[in-house]
Amino acid sequence: MRDAFHEDLDTISDQLVEMTRLAGSAMARATVALLDADVKLAESVIEADVQIDRLREELDARSIDLLARQQPVATDLRIVVTAMRMSTDLERMGDLARHVAKVARLRYPDSAVPADIRSIILEMGQVAERIVTKCGSIIAAKDVEAAKLLDKDDDEMDALHRRLFEHLADGWSHGTESAVDITLLGRYYERFADHAVSVAHRVVYLVTGEWDNEAFIDHEEQEDLESVRSERDGQGGGALPAV
Repeated sequence: MRDAFHEDLDTISDQLVEMTRLAGSAMARATVALLDADVKLAESVIEADVQIDRLREELDARSIDLLARQQPVATDLRIVVTAMRMSTDLERMGDLARHVAKVARLRYPDSAVPADIRSIILEMGQVAERIVTKCGSIIAAKDVEAAKLLDKDDDEMDALHRRLFEHLADGWSHGTESAVDITLLGRYYERFADHAVSVAHRVVYLVTGEWDNEAFIDHEEQEDLESVRSERDGQGGGALPAV
């Protein structure tokens, strides 16, 4: 019975790794679609998101079944519950890649990205792909040290995000519609990296049983706070619309 239980745990881990692969592929392809105004590629990303959603549903169903049948405690319980939380983060990463692809589709046959910031978006896509690849390796190996280092990649994404807003604030000449597109895109890439870091922090908790409140960020709460700040700044005038 215990062997079957641990086989199920291994299957859950494999599914999480597969979700990182699918999310990484989706964001990479969405970035190409965005920069090249490739509507067919954008459509393929949007349609493929169902694969990530289905994996999450399967993983959660397997986890709930394990909780009901095995009634795990201590470390085993922590593994199952944490895996369900990680699947939520990874499913959201797939959604964010889909959002990028939708912007590409919306602006077709034009590119949504002005020429002067193409290099920034390209680099954000590369960082996103790198961070989710590392995330998959961290899950597979339960690598605590690598998980703790993933924040550095997130810092790089945050720096690129700030560069985008510097362009928006410094004499933006591409119109309001384009400014909204770029604001949204910056948020999508930045959130993608945030969710990957969230997964990495959950791996640390899974392995050590210790929750680092200073390092861990509840990204849903952070999004709520930033939305409030954006709304407040917008009321003050001069800010971009809250997204």
